Amino acid sequence: MTLRRLLLIGGVLLILFLAMYSWNRRTRVLDELAANVGLEISGAVLSPLRSVQTMAGDFWKRYFDLVDVREENLRLKKRLDELEAMLIATGEEIAELHRLRALVQFPVDVRWRPLAARVLAGKMGPNAVLDSIILSRGYMTGARPGVPLVTNVGLVGRILRSSPHASTALLITDPGSRIAVFGQKSRAAGILKGQGMGKPLEVDFVQRDAGIQDGEILVTSGLDDKFPKGLPVARISSVAPSDYTQFMAVLATPLVDLQHLEEVLLLEKSGVDLPPEEPDGPMGELVGPPLPTHMAKAREEAAKNAAAPEAPRTAPVESRQTQDQPVQPDQNVTPPAPAPQQNVRPARPRPSPDAGNALRNSEGAPRYRIITP
Repeated sequence: MTLRRLLLIGGVLLILFLAMYSWNRRTRVLDELAANVGLEISGAVLSPLRSVQTMAGDFWKRYFDLVDVREENLRLKKRLDELEAMLIATGEEIAELHRLRALVQFPVDVRWRPLAARVLAGKMGPNAVLDSIILSRGYMTGARPGVPLVTNVGLVGRILRSSPHASTALLITDPGSRIAVFGQKSRAAGILKGQGMGKPLEVDFVQRDAGIQDGEILVTSGLDDKFPKGLPVARISSVAPSDYTQFMAVLATPLVDLQHLEEVLLLEKSGVDLPPEEPDGPMGELVGPPLPTHMAKAREEAAKNAAAPEAPRTAPVESRQTQDQPVQPDQNVTPPAPAPQQNVRPARPRPSPDAGNALRNSEGAPRYRIITP
C-alpha cells in the first residue's frame, strides 16, 4: 500500500469521525449505544464473579464461621425453657393470689379468727366412706375438731378429726352432715343434710306454710352452736310438698364447688364476745310460744288486780288525837318495856302495773330475750 492510499484512507476516516461526532453531538445516539454495550459487557463479566463470591461466602458461613452456633443455640434453648417455666409459675402464682385475695375478703366478726389452710388431698380412694378433704393444718395450728371451714363463696364443712399438723374435714355433702339453716328471705328454718358428692342437698323439717321459694339462699342459723350465724350454704333448687311427711320436700345445691377446692378458711373461736346491743324497750325484742287459754286468762286477771288502785288507809283515832293534842308525860307512869325485835322479813315491793305484762307477749305467753350473734 502506497503512502497516498494511506493518506486517503486516513482522510476518509477522519471525515467519517467528524461527521459522526457532529451527528452524535446533536442526537446522543452513539453515547447511549456505547453505554449500553459497556453495561452489558460489565454485567456479563461481573454476574459470574458475584455468584462465585456468594457461593464462597455461604460456604464459609455454613462450615467455618458457624462453629459456635450449635453451642449458642443450645444455650438459647435452655434459657427459653427456663423463661417458659417462670412464665407458667408466675401465672399460677397470679391465679393463687386472686384466690387468696377473694378468700381474705370473707367478712367475720371479732368472735371468730380466720386461719388459711391448703387442701392437700380430696376423697381418699373411690371406696372412701366419707366426703372429706385433707388440710395442711392440725390441732396444734388451729384445726381442732368442730372448727368450721369456709371460702369466700360460702360454707364448706367442719373439721372431723385432726393430728398435730394435718386434719380431715367433713364436707356438707356427706350423708352424716347436719346443719341448722333458714332461708335468707323467708326465714324458714330447717336442717340441711348431705346425700353424697354430686347429689343435691336435702332440707328437712320445713313447714308447709314457710313460704320458701326456688332460688332462695340458705344461711346458717347458728342455733346448733357449731357454725357462725349467717354463713351462706346452698341455693334452693326445688320445693314441693312431701308425699310421706307433713313437711316440704326441699332440695338445694351447694354454693361452693367442693370438687375443686385449693384453699379454705378455718374459723377458730377467738374468745372475744360482741359488745351488747341496745335493747328495744325495757326488755328488748321478746318472743315466746302462746300459753293455753285458761293460763292466759288467769294471767290477765292477775295483771288487772295488780294494776287496780289501792284504797287509802285511814289512821286510827288515837293516833289522830295524839297528833292534835300533845300528850303530857306522867312521871308516875313507867313506860312499857320495848318488845324484843323479831326477824321480820321485809315486805316485797309491789310490782308496777306493767310488770305483769313485761315478760308476756300479746297472747299472754312468756317472752324471752333474743340474743343475736
